[in-house]
Amino acid sequence: MRLSNVTAVTTSPGRQSATVHQGAERLGLDLIAVAADLGVSARKMSPFERPVLSAWLRKPDEYDFLVWSHVDRAVRSVAHMSHLLAWAEEHATTLVFVMPEERHPLVVPPHANGKVTRRCVDLAYAAEHEARTISARLTSAHEVLRASGRYAGGLVPFGYRKAPHPSGSGWCLTPDAEAAALLRAILERVYAGESLMSIARGLNEVNALVPRDRHAVLQGRPTGGVRHGYTFEKFRWTSGTLSKVLRSPSLMGHRIHRGRSVLDDNGHPVLIGTPVLDESEFRALQEILSARSNGTRQSRGPRSRLLTRVAHCSACGGRMYYRSRKLYAHGDYVCAAAANGLRCPAAAAMRSDWLEDYVIDGYRRMTGARGPVSRADLLAAGVRVTVAKGRCGGDSTRLAGPDTSRLTFAMGVPPSTGIPGT
Repeated sequence: MRLSNVTAVTTSPGRQSATVHQGAERLGLDLIAVAADLGVSARKMSPFERPVLSAWLRKPDEYDFLVWSHVDRAVRSVAHMSHLLAWAEEHATTLVFVMPEERHPLVVPPHANGKVTRRCVDLAYAAEHEARTISARLTSAHEVLRASGRYAGGLVPFGYRKAPHPSGSGWCLTPDAEAAALLRAILERVYAGESLMSIARGLNEVNALVPRDRHAVLQGRPTGGVRHGYTFEKFRWTSGTLSKVLRSPSLMGHRIHRGRSVLDDNGHPVLIGTPVLDESEFRALQEILSARSNGTRQSRGPRSRLLTRVAHCSACGGRMYYRSRKLYAHGDYVCAAAANGLRCPAAAAMRSDWLEDYVIDGYRRMTGARGPVSRADLLAAGVRVTVAKGRCGGDSTRLAGPDTSRLTFAMGVPPSTGIPGT
């Protein structure tokens, strides 16, 4: 089963489940499991990327049939359908689309004839065209709502909540007293000179809800969800989340689209409600945040990203990420726990060129490979290097290269979530 949007009144999951069960019974199949990916867009995500279904597609030996209620529940792209058909043929799996509005289910055996394959592709094309039409219609409707100051759907800006529009038609946004109070507390800590990382860590310690989870609670939905293919019961504050909240003009009551204020025909910002911060407060906040920027951001070349998802901190198990150094050609790989609002007992860091050379040498030694080594090569081989925290002090020999006693190299390691402790 799959559904793009889930609300309290959604009945589609129940209908899909009933159709799948009826189709399986009609074909004499025994259902062993139901893979339900709710809140997932088939237009944006192939079957092999969906959190629940992808796990089953990685173990095709455990079943012989895959059953969907309709083709558009499986794919909304011709390319995705082609990929699915190729996978089914490779793994000798039969695809079934129940299609209750038709006389017979569409059954696609592993070596389907050209007629059946063309039917699948035609239905996928129709689903893709429908998805584009729906997207265009929604985009047009949302433009009208944004211009009128009405709530156009999606994530509610932090500090606000959805409320009936004064006209009696549709919705608008009004300040959320609880979130606004939390925002004021955050601002006090910013004005006191506390870093965003420290503030995020403190918010996580008191279980303060991030904007996405706060919106879910106000809508009567569970917190958490899927991010980067992983499921979370509750999302955490990070310095990045805080920065987005504090830099958004929505705090002044502006309607925002793609990060910018929506303007009316006279060039004035369209308001969504009472401002949480007035213009002078917002500008003063931006000056503080800009003054704290260290100016080391730069475009990352392939070399600087070589060990993303490969290098891990040995103390917390979390991924290490590249951080540039001002006035230096090299940077460092550092433990990302603090940036994720977590505490690491011994956060590790190491010069990027030293760590990359160490990993490349280890990979070549164990595989016999020569020539350039890419991140894709390392990930495909399951390469993982863990880095322990270094010690202070030492003589000039410490500048000659990495302290290999701090490093552990391994191959054939399953990929991690990137979350400390995993």
